[in-house]
Amino acid sequence: MRPGRVLGKLRRGEVVSCFKVNLSDSRVVEIAAMMGFDCVWTDMEHVPNCISQVEKQVLAAKAYNTDVMVRVSRGSYSDYIRPLELDASGIMVPHIMSLQDARNVVEMTRFHPIGRRPVDGGNADAKYCNVGLCDYISQANRERFVAIQIEDPEPLEELEEIACLEGIDMLFFGPGDFSQGIGKPGQLDSPEVIAARRRVAAVAAAHGKFAGTVGSVANRCELISEGYRFISIGADVVGLAEYCGGVAKEFSGHAGCDVKSIYSDR
Repeated sequence: MRPGRVLGKLRRGEVVSCFKVNLSDSRVVEIAAMMGFDCVWTDMEHVPNCISQVEKQVLAAKAYNTDVMVRVSRGSYSDYIRPLELDASGIMVPHIMSLQDARNVVEMTRFHPIGRRPVDGGNADAKYCNVGLCDYISQANRERFVAIQIEDPEPLEELEEIACLEGIDMLFFGPGDFSQGIGKPGQLDSPEVIAARRRVAAVAAAHGKFAGTVGSVANRCELISEGYRFISIGADVVGLAEYCGGVAKEFSGHAGCDVKSIYSDR
């Protein structure tokens, strides 16, 4: 199987850059991969992506040896494993609420001896039956990552136990939903949100897991100092909106243009 770029860097102690993609066009992923991001995060929880669109995004990223992490929708095991079978490098499961919830994810997404993920082997991740079954099972467990989102106050009660689970690679802290969950929507700098963010990173490190979250160029050093090694910075819709907004605003001002001159003789 194709080695994972994200896991390779994380296992070497390096910091992974990730770019969030909301648009379904694979060319957006290609541009982000071309520019040097380690990983592109595409979405099936909030975004109306179909699995065929995600497949094209994965193919676009692979051309530049960039990984794709698919945030799956909550559902059956098929919702979790199909992105992996089309050769996404990892999945992220949102809103893990308890230890049992996390155990269920492991059971559905990991092969023996860790879980009971159903086996196919005839898809892109196993090179269409060109990776032997036993090699496929062991490599998939080793080279593909499973991240779970800690974005609610409820799982904090069992966070240590969750972090102990074999088969979970990353605890990903979601500050936006966490702020809403504690009744302070959008207050990402509130003491409760910051304390939870730091705790997730500390617990992950204590149990040999990787810590991920969303950030910015401005606060990346703070997040790294807290122990985060997977940081999602930037998003296509944000960049496009900022660019279009800036151009439209500058154009509407007609700065430096003598609008009346073309009508001076009329």
